[in-house]
Amino acid sequence: MGKTRISKVTVEGADIHVIELNDSEFISLTDIVKKYDDDQILYRWMRSRNTLEFLGVWEQVYNPDFNTTEFDRFRFESGLNTFSMSPKKWIDGTNAIGIISKSGRYGGGTYAHKDIALEFCSWISPVFRFYMIREFQRLKEDEARQQSLEWDVKRIMAKASYPIHTEAVRQHLIPPKIARTKQEGLYFANEADLLNVALFGISAKEWKLQNPEAKGNIRDSATHEQLLVLSLLQGLNAKLMEWGSDARQRLELLNKAAIDWMEVILESSSLKELPGEGKKLKGGVG
Repeated sequence: MGKTRISKVTVEGADIHVIELNDSEFISLTDIVKKYDDDQILYRWMRSRNTLEFLGVWEQVYNPDFNTTEFDRFRFESGLNTFSMSPKKWIDGTNAIGIISKSGRYGGGTYAHKDIALEFCSWISPVFRFYMIREFQRLKEDEARQQSLEWDVKRIMAKASYPIHTEAVRQHLIPPKIARTKQEGLYFANEADLLNVALFGISAKEWKLQNPEAKGNIRDSATHEQLLVLSLLQGLNAKLMEWGSDARQRLELLNKAAIDWMEVILESSSLKELPGEGKKLKGGVG
């Protein structure tokens, strides 16, 4: 499973956990059951033939490993008075992915994909379903605003020392006869990749080959900590060019500085309030 992010919405006075897993949202059925103080409400919903039909269709659309043979058996037995169904029985029997169990002190319990969870809410109370949809939409709007803030912070960091760096490239590396022409672009690209290798351990082209589906470039995927170090490296590289260091010397010094600075930043609490998470740096020079 991919990384899990936990959020929470309050619906009619009840705190309902929402997790994001593999780019999909799952809503806590356990929290919904607690609101209604009825331990059997989920089992009654799941033993309904209509519920099983809905769950089966959802799984067949989204789950290539869904066990349709076991699903057909459950659907056949659902008309019997002795038939019972639970999340565990459904998951184990059909290899379902729309309902999951998550352990943990905070946010643990049974979760369902938002499509399924909202169907459960509708079965319980159309009013509750309405307020759940409204709060869920509010949560997504808040997340969108947070992502916009994160992008603004990244953009500011990335641009912080850019003018200093580009001017140093022009003054100390680009021959005067090609200055301000299209040919100078090669020098800027080479220096940008020098910084990429020093910080990320890989060039922009190599990163793209390894991440063909990723949006943007290697720096668009960087953490705030990495972008802060990148800004510092741009200033350092400008000075190294001024002092006459060649590309190999600069790469070694920049990589060492990147590793040292990243360790300091990751141990510092000064960036705790920024959105996003830190990642350990892999150096580009052995």
